[in-house]
Amino acid sequence: MKDLKYLLAYLMPASALLALTWQGLSSWATVILAFLIIPVTEMLLPFSTANVPADAEKDRSGRPFFDWLLYLNAPLLFGIVGWYLYIITHQSLSIPELLGLTLGTGIIVGANGINVAHELGHRSNPLEQGLSKWMLLPALYQHFFIEHNRGHHKNVATDKDPASARRGEHVYEFWLRSITGSWRSAWALESERLEKKGIPVWSRHNDMLKFAVYQSAWLAGILFLLGWKGLLGAVFVGLIGILLLETINYVEHYGLRRRMLAPGRPEPVSPVHSWNSDHELGRIFLYELTRHSDHHYKSTRKYQVLRHMDESPQLPFGYPASVLLALLPPAWFSVMNPKLEKVGGNTG
Repeated sequence: MKDLKYLLAYLMPASALLALTWQGLSSWATVILAFLIIPVTEMLLPFSTANVPADAEKDRSGRPFFDWLLYLNAPLLFGIVGWYLYIITHQSLSIPELLGLTLGTGIIVGANGINVAHELGHRSNPLEQGLSKWMLLPALYQHFFIEHNRGHHKNVATDKDPASARRGEHVYEFWLRSITGSWRSAWALESERLEKKGIPVWSRHNDMLKFAVYQSAWLAGILFLLGWKGLLGAVFVGLIGILLLETINYVEHYGLRRRMLAPGRPEPVSPVHSWNSDHELGRIFLYELTRHSDHHYKSTRKYQVLRHMDESPQLPFGYPASVLLALLPPAWFSVMNPKLEKVGGNTG
C-alpha cells in the first residue's frame, strides 16, 4: 500500500486539467498546489529518513508499476500543453486567467516533463531514453539529455559545471550562466563524441542538430496550426519549465564544491556534494528528485529506491519552499550561507 503514495503525484497534472476546464479563479490551481499547498503542508508534516530495506531493493527496482507511473506522464504532458495552446488561441481569457494557465502549464512542463525525462534519461533502455528526449520537447530543452548525463554528473560541484551554483551567486545570475553554459557544454560533448568516432560534426548523426530540427518543427507546427498566439504560448510555457528546472539546479548544489586532489582532478562525487530534502510531499510529487545526494552517488538507482544519506547536507525546507526562497536572494543567502559554513571544506 505504501507504493500507492506515488499516485499523489498525479494531483499536479489533475490540477492543470481542472484549471483548463474551469478557468476563472481555478486557472491558478496548479500554482497554488505547487507553491502554497505543498510547501505549507511540508512545514506541518514530519519528514521521513526511512529507506527501502537493502534486501528489498532489487524487487522494488524491478516492479513495472513504478515505471508506468513515469510513462503515463508523457500523454498527460502533451495533452495538457496541447489543450492549453488550443484554449489561449480559441477562447477569450482575462489577463489573470491567461497568466494562471500559462504559469500552471509551465509548471507541468518542468515537473511532469523535464523532471520525469530526467529520471528516464538515466535508464539504459533505448525506448526509455527516447521517451526522455521527447518529453523534453515542450520545454525546448532537449540538449539537457546530453549535458545532464555526460556533463553535469561528471563535473557536478566543480567550476566546470554550469549547473552547480557558486556561493554568493544569486539565482537570476545563475539562470543566465547555467542556460547558456549548458547548451555550450552539450554542443562540445556531442562534438567530442562524434570526433572520437570519426564522424563529421555537421552531419545527421549529431543529436544537437537533430534536437534543433525537432524543436523548430514543434514550434513551426504550432505556428501553422494555431498562429502567433499559439507560438508565444509554447515559448512561454517552455521558458517557465526551463526556469523551474534551473532554479531546482540552483537549490540542489548551491555553494557545494569537490576538493581538488590535483590540478584538474577533483575528488570523487559523494553524498556531501548535493543538498538533500526528506520532506515527504516534495519527494512524492517530484519522484524522489529531492533525495538528490544518492542520485548523484549512483545515478542508475531508480527513484523508488533512492536513499536518505546521513552525511548529505540537508535543506531546511522542501524543494517547493526552497525554490520560492531562492527567488529572494537576500533571504536565501541569510538562510543558506550559514549552513554552508557548517559543511566546511566542501564549500566553494
